[in-house]
Amino acid sequence: MGSEPRKYNVAIAGATGAVGSAMLEVLRRKNFPIDELRLLASERSVGKKIVYDGREYSVQLLSKDSFKGIDIALFSAGASRSLEFAPAAAAAGAVVIDNSSAFRMDPEVPLVVPEVNPHAIAQYTKRGIIANPNCSTIQMLVALKPIYDKVGIKRLVISTYQAVSGTGAKAIEELKNQVLAYAAGKPMEHKVYPHQIAFNCLPQIDSFLDNGYTKEEMKMVNETRKIFEDDTIGITATAVRVPVYYGHSEAVNIETKVKISAAEVKELLSNAPGVLLVDEPTLGRYPLATECEGQFETLVGRIREDESIANGINMWVVSDNILKGAALNAVQIAEYFIAHHK
Repeated sequence: MGSEPRKYNVAIAGATGAVGSAMLEVLRRKNFPIDELRLLASERSVGKKIVYDGREYSVQLLSKDSFKGIDIALFSAGASRSLEFAPAAAAAGAVVIDNSSAFRMDPEVPLVVPEVNPHAIAQYTKRGIIANPNCSTIQMLVALKPIYDKVGIKRLVISTYQAVSGTGAKAIEELKNQVLAYAAGKPMEHKVYPHQIAFNCLPQIDSFLDNGYTKEEMKMVNETRKIFEDDTIGITATAVRVPVYYGHSEAVNIETKVKISAAEVKELLSNAPGVLLVDEPTLGRYPLATECEGQFETLVGRIREDESIANGINMWVVSDNILKGAALNAVQIAEYFIAHHK
């Protein structure tokens, strides 16, 4: 008889948030081999009960002493807490997989989408930390990887249509309240966003930088180049918040280095890991935010040639921003890590 497969001690920092809860759900759906599970959060959540795999757990205080004996620490507690506590987790011997922006552009921290650059995980030994990219970057690169490998990419023009869940629970509540207020003929109040989000589109995600772009837009530019290990790609992005609860949508215009037809792109993506091709427009079948919720795959469709340039492709990319855009990608990194490095 063979020996029992190894199990791992796992901590989740930010366990009570939307992404932390999704991490637990992904671990359960994937039957991740957990021995000890440690759920960590801020003071206001300490003592809260969470049921995982039929067992009840009490949320503990996130501190620098929380990680003794932990093998894998999944962080989704925000950048400031990651900066404060992730190095302590790594020093205690855990490999940290961080969902915040804290370490993404650190040259000593690998930035990983497992379908795109799993080889980069090996660099975790420098700091003991692996970074999860921004949600909008992850789904785009899952769709672009097969094209990049086949014909190269010269330039990307991206427009995003991002759900309010990307901002958090308070943003979801704000949209709900505005819709109810509108239906009741009452004034719509806004606190989370600078303007009303219901029945509106806000061409601002995060703060503006000196170059006129927002931080969100420049994340897509800089993270794409880091993950592809290619600073030659021209990239420009416009990131827009839309009144959708879950699911980010993106219009991606690709100028390839070598001509590729729409049919060839569809063939590539029909076999690509993590991609679900949904592209029968005459039947009304194309990726929808309402259909991506709860799905592990990134949905891609509306694939067509850009007739304004010689080597152009357009596509529409949709994904559950809480799953592939955050929790699922982190757990996939953990799976690859234990399969190849632990």
